[in-house]
Amino acid sequence: MKSKVLSSTLIYIGISLLLYLGQWLIQSKLFAQTDFYYPLWAIYLFHASFAAVIYFTVKFIRGIYPDQAGFAFLALSGFKMLGAIVFLIPLIQSELADPVPAVLSFFAPYFIYLLIEVMLVIKLLK
Repeated sequence: MKSKVLSSTLIYIGISLLLYLGQWLIQSKLFAQTDFYYPLWAIYLFHASFAAVIYFTVKFIRGIYPDQAGFAFLALSGFKMLGAIVFLIPLIQSELADPVPAVLSFFAPYFIYLLIEVMLVIKLLK
């Protein structure tokens, strides 16, 4: 069991690093002159932390209450959405000339991580 969790964690970290590197390359080449409110590492730390907590919490709840794991995923996903809103409030209130690239910089990994979470939880619940 511990080796499964360790291998899942290492794969998850590898995917996160690849996603980060890809977005960093895109932002540094295509948006070199654009000001972003949050550094890219903070965005990925937010997403990776929430995704890991959601996955491992659902996995834990599935072990105790198998019928409630799907509801736990929905509740935690709602909590993640609330966290995203709180995370973005300073960006929305900022004086950036063009906030669209900064918002897209946040939501591109948001949806990628959401897709990964959904695929992992579906696999877990089968």
